[in-house]
Amino acid sequence: MPIKMLQNSTADGQADAFAVFPDDGVRHPGVLMYADGFGIRPVLREMARELAGHGYYVLVPNFFYRHGPAPVVELPEHIGEEARTAVMARLMPLIEAHTIERTLRDADAYLRFLTAQPGVDAGPVAVTGYCIGGLLAVRTAVAHPGQVAALAGFHAPVGAVGPDSLRRLTAQVHFGHAETDLTPEALAELNEALDAAGVDYTSEIYPDTVHGFTMADTDAFNPAALQLHWDHLLRLLGRALGSC
Repeated sequence: MPIKMLQNSTADGQADAFAVFPDDGVRHPGVLMYADGFGIRPVLREMARELAGHGYYVLVPNFFYRHGPAPVVELPEHIGEEARTAVMARLMPLIEAHTIERTLRDADAYLRFLTAQPGVDAGPVAVTGYCIGGLLAVRTAVAHPGQVAALAGFHAPVGAVGPDSLRRLTAQVHFGHAETDLTPEALAELNEALDAAGVDYTSEIYPDTVHGFTMADTDAFNPAALQLHWDHLLRLLGRALGSC
């Protein structure tokens, strides 16, 4: 399955990205995938390839492009706890600089670019993300209610958008939370806001997980939780988009 390196023009410059898609000459539903805070690296390519293998055109942008092409900081092959501290010290200023305004400008460009690709069909798209990428995914879905039909976020601070934004969601939603990220009380509060907004959603804490549980190149990785993530994500995309 081909991985295509791309350059996406945004209001603020050129964002590097990659796309993975079935090499069958057929148009497929588009999925915008936001990486976690560590950014684009081999594990994200493997996850995008897995998703594309189920019949989707997957675009993964480097949302840190203003600071250089991916990887914007040097990453070890395995991000253990000691390495994580040092890497996050370098990444936090980039994350903090990624304002809501930047997120929304970029989302416009990413979706315009995704839907213009010859391998993407003309229907609605999905947005998914991990960690800070999950928050970017929520903001993208809120800003594009007529275009984003499915939204997923994993070990992500999705509640940070606030109830006013959640009320504007029209996509079908799945949120998979880490035990260390969300208390049962906070989960209930989030789900009550989604209920009040009339969102079609599932939102749950994955058992025995810590923040980052989907990422196989970190100490947080939980194989069972990664599979649960795929089960939920593929079910969501199948309902909202179908697959080819």
